[in-house]
Amino acid sequence: MYEQLAQQIVNGLLIGFLYSLIAIGLTMIWGVMNIINFAHGDFLMLGMFISFWLYTLYGLDPLFSIPICAGALFLLGLLIYRFLVSKVMTGPGLAQLVVTFGVSIFIANAAVYFWTPDFRMIQNPLLSGTWTLGAVDLSIPKAIASAGSVVVSFLVFLFLRKTKTGKAILATEMNRDSALLMGINTERVNALSFGIGSALVGIAGAFLSMYYYIYPQVGGTFGLISFCIVALGGFGSIEGAFVAGILIGIVQTLGGYFFDPAYKYAIVFAMYLVTVWIRPQGLLGW
Repeated sequence: MYEQLAQQIVNGLLIGFLYSLIAIGLTMIWGVMNIINFAHGDFLMLGMFISFWLYTLYGLDPLFSIPICAGALFLLGLLIYRFLVSKVMTGPGLAQLVVTFGVSIFIANAAVYFWTPDFRMIQNPLLSGTWTLGAVDLSIPKAIASAGSVVVSFLVFLFLRKTKTGKAILATEMNRDSALLMGINTERVNALSFGIGSALVGIAGAFLSMYYYIYPQVGGTFGLISFCIVALGGFGSIEGAFVAGILIGIVQTLGGYFFDPAYKYAIVFAMYLVTVWIRPQGLLGW
């Protein structure tokens, strides 16, 4: 009983760290621009497919495709912001919602057209197998992906707190008008934030491709969970997204263990609803 419970908690931590990385990219975009990127989950899917095709065509292991996924999604984020999102930033809120929702539909359907709806998986990655630590079995790909997610999340935190560009992003998030008065180019900050948020989810996609099925609709569930994490942790809070991602990962696995795996997402969303009912600004929101 206790061994199985420990196994589920470890599994929850492993997926929770990855959830945190996915949500950090989304909350950064929201915090700076006050816009929800509905295509966030589809960016994750693109990261997974980039990693898959690099492995299939060139034999490049997902672990080494991370810089390419990050760069490709960063560039895609910049282009989407420059030619689409920036055009509606001063428009009605509905226009801002619809533009990223339209990008999501386009990317998902383009993926189905070019790659078919088939499920794929990277066979025999460089890191595979299981570590046994006492009574707990630790999947090596999941452990590496989770550890990498923690490292990247920590680097993002350091970037925002210790660099001039990161501080400009935080200043814009706190008060855009004051940031403008201080000489910060908020338009550049918007583009950079959208690009970095997209790059982070591209990195998460490369990590996830090490052990998860890859198909055009894979971003739907992860995107929805990331929205809940951002709201649960507090919109715009990097620390909140990290904590909430871990919390949701543990609740999801324990919910499937104690009840039924079919209900694990319902339990997560129920917890989210209760939390925002009690504290609408989220766990670490302002």
